Amino acid sequence: MTNFFKNLFLYSVGHTYSNLSRLFLRLFTGIMFLQLCIRQMMAFDSIVPTFGGFLGMSPETSITVLVAIELLCAVCIMLGLLTRLAVLFPLGLMLAVEKVFMSSQATVTDQLFNFQPGYPVMFIGIFVYMLLAGPGKISLDYIIAAHFTETPADEQTIDNA
Repeated sequence: MTNFFKNLFLYSVGHTYSNLSRLFLRLFTGIMFLQLCIRQMMAFDSIVPTFGGFLGMSPETSITVLVAIELLCAVCIMLGLLTRLAVLFPLGLMLAVEKVFMSSQATVTDQLFNFQPGYPVMFIGIFVYMLLAGPGKISLDYIIAAHFTETPADEQTIDNA
């Protein structure tokens, strides 16, 4: 029995599942962000009349662009495609949500996201981690990078000679 616990703790100290952990985090975050997009799409008609547009766009166009970008970023994050780039927009969005929507002047319109206190901060932390750590080996980014950084066999034999 002592061996079991010893092996369990000693083995777990030296071995990590960082790539699997990154995959899980990417999938979890992507699904959470997709859920947010779906909620916004379902409430589109009730959101439009109360939402002010941004960047000179109408409210309908603003929400459509916002949801499309969130959807695209969520899919890219889950696939591990352009991951570091794909987390930049959601990171900025969550910073804005934390600043504006959680302020004391938040209106019913701001409840478009139905965020609970701390919810945007959780996303901010996850996105900063993904930005720093990258997608891991179980991602399209890694597969693409491995394909383009592979040295042909002819070059290897010349270098070794």
